[in-house]
Amino acid sequence: MGTIKSAIQGVTERIRQAAITAGRDPESISLLAVSKTFPAENVREAWQAGQLAFGENYVQEGVDKIAELADLPLHWHFIGPLQSNKTRPVAENFDWVHSIERLKIAERLSAQRPAHLPPLQVCIQVNVSGEVSKSGCEFAGVPALAAAIRQLPRLQLRGLMCIPEPTEDLQQLRGQFAALRQCLQQLNQSGLQLDTLSMGMSADMEVAIAEGATMVRVGTAIFGARSYARH
Repeated sequence: MGTIKSAIQGVTERIRQAAITAGRDPESISLLAVSKTFPAENVREAWQAGQLAFGENYVQEGVDKIAELADLPLHWHFIGPLQSNKTRPVAENFDWVHSIERLKIAERLSAQRPAHLPPLQVCIQVNVSGEVSKSGCEFAGVPALAAAIRQLPRLQLRGLMCIPEPTEDLQQLRGQFAALRQCLQQLNQSGLQLDTLSMGMSADMEVAIAEGATMVRVGTAIFGARSYARH
């Protein structure tokens, strides 16, 4: 396996090619390196390669890593499921949260965000597959949740996130990404000014970029296969 630096270069090139194919500016798409289950030294190596934004799925692991890497000017994104009893450490340590699906979680994050920090940047996670087992707000509930989050003083709503149902059917996959883009467009037509579509991972980033992704969440293609033994 090559180095993390060469892997980041490879992913950046994939993003560039996908953007060009879609007729988009490559600079309009940012890379979030998903470092969950990987040690802090891997994050440091990625930072040395120029990567600044990192995603974590597990609260305690993320908080520990943030503390260990406090000497670096990194941007930390929480992208995993968030329970109400875990909101405080997220509000106190992370810069972004992508996985808000209920108002209660948003209210707690706003109340617990320290005054000396800038507002927490947040996305609503939307269930684009319609599967009952999937996390995320249903499409019908997104406008009301977005309006409520906009009233919370310590949060800034930036956009939407999805984790589509895994499928080999590219049309089905593309349809799920397109639905999220259309939802964002409808919110903006209603007066919101949202700029973030967090969608696309190692295996499907090209499809997501073709449908308007502004942030792709890539772990395996940068850090390699994960071991979940420590969770």
